[in-house]
Amino acid sequence: MLENLTHVRHQGPVLAALGRAALSTIKEKLGQGPPAGGIAVPGPELRETVPPRDEALVKAYLRSVKGDPRAYGGALPAHFFPQYAFPLLSKVLAASGYPLARGMNGGCRLTMDAPLPANEPLNLAAHLAAVDDDGARAILTQALTIGTASAPAAVTAELRVFIPLGPPPGEKGKKGGSKDKKKKKDKARVPDDVREIAFFKVKPQDALDFACLTGDFNPIHWVPLIARASGFKNTILHGFATFARAIEGLNASVFAGDPTRLRSIDVRFTRPLVLPARVGLYVDGSGGVFVGDAPGGPAYLTGSFERA
Repeated sequence: MLENLTHVRHQGPVLAALGRAALSTIKEKLGQGPPAGGIAVPGPELRETVPPRDEALVKAYLRSVKGDPRAYGGALPAHFFPQYAFPLLSKVLAASGYPLARGMNGGCRLTMDAPLPANEPLNLAAHLAAVDDDGARAILTQALTIGTASAPAAVTAELRVFIPLGPPPGEKGKKGGSKDKKKKKDKARVPDDVREIAFFKVKPQDALDFACLTGDFNPIHWVPLIARASGFKNTILHGFATFARAIEGLNASVFAGDPTRLRSIDVRFTRPLVLPARVGLYVDGSGGVFVGDAPGGPAYLTGSFERA
C-alpha cells in the first residue's frame, strides 16, 4: 500500500546498518575474514536503548502481517523486533569477520516471558552465542534480550544466520555427489497429518510493504531484476514476514485472538517463498507449525510452538 511508504522515515537506523553491511562486502572482497584461530564465544555483549516505537508504524505493521492491533492493547508485538534490533544485531555479526553479504536467515526462536510495554524505551542486549563452522558453511547464532524499565527481559530471541563458505579444503572443484543429491531430496515438506488453520495470499507488493515497515530493503524482496539475477524466479518474501504471519495466524486461530497465550515459537526457514503465492498455515497435534503449499507439499517454514 502506498501509505506504507510514509513509514520509511522511521527506518533510518536500519538503513544505516544496511549501508554498513554493504561496506563490509567490500572488505570481504579484499580478503578479510574470520580470525584464523576461530572466534571466542560467547562474544561480548552489546547494549543499546531505543525510543518507544511509533504507534502508527506498529499498527500498520500488524495489519500488513494479518494481525489485529486491538489484540495487543498497550503491548508491542514481540515479532516486530527486527525493525529496531537489526542495527545492534548487525554490529554483533560484523565483529565476527564472516562474509555476511552471503548470509541467509536460517531461523529464529522467540520467547515471550511478559508483554513488552509499547510506551517505554526498549533496552536491548545482544551477543554472539555460538559459531558452527565446518569449512563449507558457518551458522552464527545470536542471542537477543529485549525489555523495558517496568518489564526487564520480557522477550528473548535466538537468531541463526547461515553463511555458505564454499567446499571444504581439499574438495574444491568436485561436483556434488550422492550426499548433495540426498540433501536436495530431503528438503522440508509439510507433514500429511496436519490441520490448516489459515491461508495467505501474498503479492509482490506485500514484500515492499514489509520493507517500508521494517527497513529491510534487501532488493531480492522487491526488485524483480535483482531477485532473478540472484537465482530466484521472482522476488521472495522476507523470512521474518512469513514468521510474523505464522505467529498472527496462531494468535487468531489457536489462541482465540490473545497473543499472551503464545509462550514461545522456534522456526527454520527452509526454502524461499517466491511471489506471488498462496500458502497455508498448518499445525499438528504435538505443537508443530508449518507454512507450505499443502499437506505433503513443500514447506517454507517449519517449527514448533509452546503455550503460555
